[in-house]
Amino acid sequence: MTGTTRSSEGLDERRRRLLYRAWHRGTREMDLIMGRFADSRIGTLTDAELDDFERLSDQPEPDIYAWLTNERPVPPEYDTAVFRELRVFARGDDK
Repeated sequence: MTGTTRSSEGLDERRRRLLYRAWHRGTREMDLIMGRFADSRIGTLTDAELDDFERLSDQPEPDIYAWLTNERPVPPEYDTAVFRELRVFARGDDK
């Protein structure tokens, strides 16, 4: 079981792949953060936002987690609107 609540039906190949990757990060914490975010946003991300999410997804989990928790500063190349949305989402401030 992945935990996803969103079906990949109707998504193009790239979005399906990113949704899968978001839910299969390697640690449960990051699966829940990235996966839940992908569930809620993957269908509406623009191509540019998909580029940012994909590039972020390529980074090691400890780095992303440290950036999300402000343990380490976010490198400028990853401090995108998508990352900032993910941070708000992870904190639960998106409600």
